[in-house]
Amino acid sequence: MRRDALTACCIALALAACGTTPEPVAVPSKEEAREQPVPIVTVTRGEFTLAADKLDVWNAVGQIVVNARGVEYLGRAQMLDLYSLRYRGVEFLVLTKAMTAAETGNVIRTRVTARTPAGKPIDNDATAEVLAMLQRALPAEVERVRAQQAKQKKKPVKRAKP
Repeated sequence: MRRDALTACCIALALAACGTTPEPVAVPSKEEAREQPVPIVTVTRGEFTLAADKLDVWNAVGQIVVNARGVEYLGRAQMLDLYSLRYRGVEFLVLTKAMTAAETGNVIRTRVTARTPAGKPIDNDATAEVLAMLQRALPAEVERVRAQQAKQKKKPVKRAKP
């Protein structure tokens, strides 16, 4: 009887060893999912250049964004050539930077781009839309700003009568 019990036990163990069970699937925890690497953005989508002086472009960008629907003007810094904006809930900077003569072949050009508030390139639909709008509107606005500035220079200064 002992032998029968031992034999039954061995058979049960042998059958159990032959059975296959699926291996558990490793499900990443919430912390591991958060640690997934985010693709690094190296170029801002929609960035463009314009054949105009940096100051003229900066002034024209200001005129366009303050009148654009949905674009919230947060601030500006002329010394840094930037505007701080919010569009569709995305906060970003629009920069106007003069290009070097080596980059342009001695032609005056200005690069218009967007950056995160930390100054890094940004790849976002909202910023791409704002840059596309600026690319369409800037040539005419630069000419309008230049004409307005030229008109102001030609006005004679009125002096008080003695």
